[in-house]
Amino acid sequence: MNHLDTTAMNGPRASRRRLLKSLSALALGGATGLVASPAAARGLRLGEPAPPAVLVTLDGTRIASADLLGQVVILTFWATYCGPCREELPLLSAYAATHATDGLRVLGFCIDEPDSVAAVRDVARTLSFPVGFLREDSAPAYGRIWRMPVSFVIDRAGRLRDNGWARRDSAWTAASLERIVTPLLSEGAP
Repeated sequence: MNHLDTTAMNGPRASRRRLLKSLSALALGGATGLVASPAAARGLRLGEPAPPAVLVTLDGTRIASADLLGQVVILTFWATYCGPCREELPLLSAYAATHATDGLRVLGFCIDEPDSVAAVRDVARTLSFPVGFLREDSAPAYGRIWRMPVSFVIDRAGRLRDNGWARRDSAWTAASLERIVTPLLSEGAP
């Protein structure tokens, strides 16, 4: 077999390799879009008015962050399959129950697929705060939720006071709740 015959045989194989490399590069470029997705949330500025968020609970109740002025609000994004979320939720639930009379509201946005409603309901039954599925129009200004858990805190005046994207460890701990949220509960209503 001469050189031309070898090239002819490798031609389709080489073309496939080039195609696979191109597709891989495209896929990696698309995947970095997932990592870079908080760019959509770059407009989040501490101390500025918090973007709107609307939770439609599992029972169909609509709760808008704008309707909660005068209260401190935590928007938390989680999933049933997320281990750190499942560890954080009981802590956040206990904190919310303890501070409900201080004006704290927690809205839980679950990013599971709607066909997971039974599993989401099982978790929701154990929580002291309302839960619903994240929809495209629920909280778009907070960016694509790619890291979980992640939360955002809105003060009584409706200003963003904690941006979960900016924290290295976005899962709540007792210490981070005390450091970030408790002082806001002490501030008077606007």
